[in-house]
Amino acid sequence: MESNPSSLEKIVNMAQARSEETPSASAAWQRVAAKLRFTHGEATYNSWIKPMRAEGIEGTEVQISVPTRFMRDWVLSHYAADLLRFWHEENSTILSVNVRVKGNVPPHQITEGHEQAITGISNVPATQAEEFPRAGGASLHSLSARLDPRFTFESFVVGPTNQLAFEAARSIAEARSIIPGSNPLFLYGGVGLGKTHLMQAIAQHIKQHNPSRKVIYLSAEEFMYQFIQAIQRKDVVSFKEFFRSVDVLMVDDIQFICGKNSTQEEFFHTFNELVDSKKQLILSGDRSPSDLDGMEDRIKSRLGWGLVADINSTTYELRLGILQSKVERMAAPVPQDVLEFLAGKITSNVRELEGALNKVVAHASLMKQDITLDTTRAILRDLLRCNEKSITIEDIKQTVADHHAIRLSDMHSARRARNIARPRQIAMYLSKKLTSCSLPEIGRKFGGKDHTTVIHAVRKVEELCGQDKDFRENVELLLRSLQG
Repeated sequence: MESNPSSLEKIVNMAQARSEETPSASAAWQRVAAKLRFTHGEATYNSWIKPMRAEGIEGTEVQISVPTRFMRDWVLSHYAADLLRFWHEENSTILSVNVRVKGNVPPHQITEGHEQAITGISNVPATQAEEFPRAGGASLHSLSARLDPRFTFESFVVGPTNQLAFEAARSIAEARSIIPGSNPLFLYGGVGLGKTHLMQAIAQHIKQHNPSRKVIYLSAEEFMYQFIQAIQRKDVVSFKEFFRSVDVLMVDDIQFICGKNSTQEEFFHTFNELVDSKKQLILSGDRSPSDLDGMEDRIKSRLGWGLVADINSTTYELRLGILQSKVERMAAPVPQDVLEFLAGKITSNVRELEGALNKVVAHASLMKQDITLDTTRAILRDLLRCNEKSITIEDIKQTVADHHAIRLSDMHSARRARNIARPRQIAMYLSKKLTSCSLPEIGRKFGGKDHTTVIHAVRKVEELCGQDKDFRENVELLLRSLQG
């Protein structure tokens, strides 16, 4: 029988394991990439999978690098679940995949008059970087970004913060001709609020219901890259003819051409040509046209010519609806209290919200665990810490006072009338629940009251929540309002 390895042998083995970690990760990545290639097809592999690099494995997490932020966001939004699943099949200890930006794009020699800074533009594989398609060519698919079949009007969850954008997008997609006052359609809002979803929904609807119309959908990054390539090949004429031959031109994240003077010049002329020819333009950005710093004033003016629709931050109800819709599509056993918890805690954007749900479901499936509030908190520990909102007692007092239509000064008074005392008790209860302040500190913030008064208020509110459904719902509404 062999003896147990010595401490020295253990150290040597650990050192060898660390030295072999990167090659092992690289070999595993080749197999993961092959599975992704088979699952998603050659075009997706060339555009999104091939540029990715496996940097190594740290504990239970794989480190993947991509050349641009845009590519990172796209990979996380579209392929995160498959990445984790295939890595876990290769190595059962892998519980998460971290995709980060690491610029590895070879420098381009661009003369004055071309774009000066193109670091971060994704490389086009050599097999695709051939002669630019001529106008009237066989197809547009070589340049148009791949459409995600999940991004349809039917799967878009509508709420008060995105209803105008949704209705505008659907109307333009269904129209057989230009709707007066809607060219261009400009959708804007923060990251992960649904702009790309609506853009792709428009493109897919047109392709399905009116396939004779020539539609091209791409990012502003790709538009700029193709323009630079055309300049380097001395074939700008073909570039112009190609983009001006389409019926619907859709450009996502237009803010990426801010400060890029030559690209803006070409975009300006393309814009004018298409509008004059009664062709539809649909654009998206992270800000309204007037707030696009680095964009020429004449382009800002034209972006605001048509219909400008903003997508605001999501409400709690909208976030909950999005999660419920996604769980139905996934057919995953996620309890309602977990969905409500996620909707209340992750308020930054829909992409992060859906990513959190994906992570919880994938982790539970891989670890053969039930999804509960406790496991959700543990799985999303780091993410939840980043999303914690700093709530002050002043915020709480103002919110509760506004909700109950009393004066802020009533929060500090000694008045015992129920319409004053009850909101004050609720505010104390929420201060105890949502802040790290001690009971004496809370009392001082409410007009110098004793800590026993705060204890009484907390207990009273807890008692009423258990007895009165309407009262409990009122407190929960205030809680969500403060957290979201």
